[in-house]
Amino acid sequence: MNYRIGRRAFLKQTAFAVSSAAIPYFVPSSALGKAGAAAASERITVGFIGTGDHGINMNLKSYLAQPDAQAVAVCDVDPVNLHKARDLVNARYGNTGCMTTQDWREIVARPDIDAVMISTPDHWHVPISIAAAKAGKDVQCEKPTLTVEEGRRLVEIMDRYGRVFQWSTEDRAVDVYHRMCELVRNGRIGNVHTIKVELPVGPDTPGNPEPMPVPEGFEYDMWLGPAPWAPYTKDRCHWNFRWIFDYSGGMLTDWGAHLLDGAQWGNDTEHTGPVEVEGQGIFCKGGLYDTAREYHLQYTYADGVKLFVDSGEPSLRFEGTEGWVGNRGWRGKLEASRPAILDSAIGPNDVHLYTCPGGEQRNFLDCIKSRQACYFPPEIGQRCFTIAHIGNIAMRLGRKLRWNPEEERFVNDDEANRMLRRTARSPWDLL
Repeated sequence: MNYRIGRRAFLKQTAFAVSSAAIPYFVPSSALGKAGAAAASERITVGFIGTGDHGINMNLKSYLAQPDAQAVAVCDVDPVNLHKARDLVNARYGNTGCMTTQDWREIVARPDIDAVMISTPDHWHVPISIAAAKAGKDVQCEKPTLTVEEGRRLVEIMDRYGRVFQWSTEDRAVDVYHRMCELVRNGRIGNVHTIKVELPVGPDTPGNPEPMPVPEGFEYDMWLGPAPWAPYTKDRCHWNFRWIFDYSGGMLTDWGAHLLDGAQWGNDTEHTGPVEVEGQGIFCKGGLYDTAREYHLQYTYADGVKLFVDSGEPSLRFEGTEGWVGNRGWRGKLEASRPAILDSAIGPNDVHLYTCPGGEQRNFLDCIKSRQACYFPPEIGQRCFTIAHIGNIAMRLGRKLRWNPEEERFVNDDEANRMLRRTARSPWDLL
């Protein structure tokens, strides 16, 4: 594809997008749906960047069900995904008005788009989010970050530009996790001393690194973006990016973004983190995938609380001086050491945690209107993802590491600190 917006032009256009001098796009009345939807003046226009399986089935379809949201544009480097998303949008509104592009910059540059939903591979999350914020967009983005340092940069940018930002994780809207964490935060199991998290194992096969022809119409160079150049192979793209450190951090960052957040939420450490990490990982050999397939990690907080992260069945459990509470299986039934814990009422003077039963998309749209913080904002996401990142670093280096959560640096370990950042491939140094 011959990209119509180069880097210099993109920077100019995003500047125009937040100024009164910009020439706006207008959403035609035919694109605003049928009777029963919110008035056009009250609808939030959304562009969708990344329309793979999760981008469509979890995100796009959720927004299409919201009466006060209007999907106006979709972007994907894979034309199959792109056209599927376009057809869903046009069918929902009964028109042909949905814009399509394989270059996310075209969506970010549109001044009539209020917000973006980013469902790309992890290595694109922060660069696109930052570009969108600078262009005046509110942002919902799939988790997680790729590195600790880029995550901190995202927090700074969202604050500087005053944008509403939400990391996309549905677990904070799920009653079992909300209830579990409220019980813990209100002392129903006494003082917490141990947290146990289990996450699924990684792939069974090492991935085929043999180069293959790029599928027709697939914009592979754009897919790579800021990541190092590498030859195309189907085992590198789509779902498989999760098993390669150039683009993700394996199950530890993927599933860990859910259950490590629960651990932080219940432990009341959402704005800090552990001070020590050690562990071992089992890695695939002889192929493309280089993230840990299995893992055993131990983190220690400043107050002595231990967090254990193991491969297994997705689960979360808090153990305290007066009992335990937790579940097994993602969204599994809440269990406790004694019935009184589960039967305990959360009173008006107890801690009430922020949640949204309507789900993450509903929360994001409501916060765009109120300009209040979302239930999974940049800082809390940064602290959660950092736990996964430093765990990956500890496994790769094979030694115990001390961590300073205030400075977000390892203590007296230059080698480990170098792994907190990545160098972007030119011209994608957008941070």
